[in-house]
Amino acid sequence: MTGQSEPNNSPNCEQPDSLRVGSIQLQMKQHASQEAFLENIEHFLVSMAGYGCRLVVLPEFFSLPLAGIPGAAGTNSDSGKSNPSIESVASLSQAVIGHISSLAVRLDLDVLAGSVPVLEHGELFNIAYFCRSSGEVESQRKIHPTPYEREYWNIKGGDQLPVFETDYGRVGVLICYDVEFPELGRLLADQNMDLLLVPFWTDNRQGYLRVRYCAQARAIENECYVVLSGTVGTVPAIEMIDNQFAQSAVLSPSDYGFPRDGIVEEATANQEVMIVADLDLKRLRQFREKGTVSNLKDRRHDLYQLGWARQQPF
Repeated sequence: MTGQSEPNNSPNCEQPDSLRVGSIQLQMKQHASQEAFLENIEHFLVSMAGYGCRLVVLPEFFSLPLAGIPGAAGTNSDSGKSNPSIESVASLSQAVIGHISSLAVRLDLDVLAGSVPVLEHGELFNIAYFCRSSGEVESQRKIHPTPYEREYWNIKGGDQLPVFETDYGRVGVLICYDVEFPELGRLLADQNMDLLLVPFWTDNRQGYLRVRYCAQARAIENECYVVLSGTVGTVPAIEMIDNQFAQSAVLSPSDYGFPRDGIVEEATANQEVMIVADLDLKRLRQFREKGTVSNLKDRRHDLYQLGWARQQPF
């Protein structure tokens, strides 16, 4: 796996008029082996390629079911329950991302591998990997670990927020809790973001709605599309995985020419399902020039500014 790369900040003049995206709402379940888990992911990605998707998003912590494979560290043979450390799951992350990267190349897809736990120099991070069809792999660390992640898993926060340059526009990533901090979305918008990807992992409706409402706000205030991807269900045999609640969705700005409620597509709540949506990139460009409102253009820079506390390397 590679670290964060430096995106090209030049504008893309060849951006297409539309983009087909997919979001996989993944069921948390036990698998007989690591190979069986990867085969399940491959099934969904092959299906998405068959639907003509160019970009696919997986949920946050989508690899946690690997904690339940036979022989996983922490498995209690008497009770059948598994309570491995998050580090044991992190030890498998390189192989998981490597497999998804190879699938992205074979299927000609860009895949945001939602996020996986990664141990780097003795510290644990929650990292999303942008696996390109070209074979390149770029990363985004979660900036704000949740109180649970900090307290129980000792996950550290990242400190960089680039956008990823693609032939269909500029892509930003905010992992779950990060989307609840409006400063991050605006910092991405200042890098000319067109599409925001939000993998998430929430255990109840309240947590999900915090992510959902904030994601919709980011679409409006930053004049971009947003793709949400979450997990559903529970795995009683794995103590690490509590009940999950999700209704993955593709969201848009709110103006003429977009869906009237800002929802391009959404999944059935709490069901394992794939959603596919066509994004009108031409309409997005027109809206930014002549929308009913201009949230980005109309900011009062004479009154307020937003920036990093220290120089960023991108």
